[in-house]
Amino acid sequence: MSIIAPPSTTPLPTNDGVARWVRPFVAVAAVVGLLLLGAAGGLLLGLPGSSTPEPGPVDIGFSQDMSVHHLQAVEMAAWERDHTTDPVLAQIATDIEKTQNNQVGQMQGWLALWDAPALPIGGYMGWMAGTPGGHGHADPGTGVVATMPGMASSADLAALRAATGPALDILFLQLILRHHEGGAEMLRDAAANASVPQVRSLATQMLSSQASEMDYLRQLLLARGGTPLPL
Repeated sequence: MSIIAPPSTTPLPTNDGVARWVRPFVAVAAVVGLLLLGAAGGLLLGLPGSSTPEPGPVDIGFSQDMSVHHLQAVEMAAWERDHTTDPVLAQIATDIEKTQNNQVGQMQGWLALWDAPALPIGGYMGWMAGTPGGHGHADPGTGVVATMPGMASSADLAALRAATGPALDILFLQLILRHHEGGAEMLRDAAANASVPQVRSLATQMLSSQASEMDYLRQLLLARGGTPLPL
């Protein structure tokens, strides 16, 4: 089941730094996620009396941050799907949009069941500060970053919308590849340190599937004369 993709207009930040278009879409994602979890018997996840451990900061923070990270990939993939003339790229954009929308639904369903905010407040990746290895992008006092690694800027998104033909395809591949690479650190941390087994499993699954997808994206990019962007 796919969730409606975010609009293609440039995201406008709110006071807490979350793009305005994110909010209505995480609400839809939460409803769909709850339906999916309920159908699979996941309504016991993290609830009193369940054998599943209560969610900790990693489970909640990862689900919030990765929802935002994924939704930008969905936005870029939806634009590419609707504007490319390359059937290969139209297919991979569709696959990315569908897969990451469904994963957002799952994470938002968990957050709703845990009675946790759907979106991060006051920055990103603070949940990684207390885990082994931490991360190297954070404010040393809070462990929080203003922008997650790999995220496209407003200028990047404007350039994507302005591009056409082969230039559009190359820029999409560059941005989505960098986006995948940027999310890998959060995936590794959640796979190793989340308290809830289902969260660890999803992060591990994402890490494996995106590693394979990144290899394919690099091949497609090089075949079209492009080179990866630095992270």
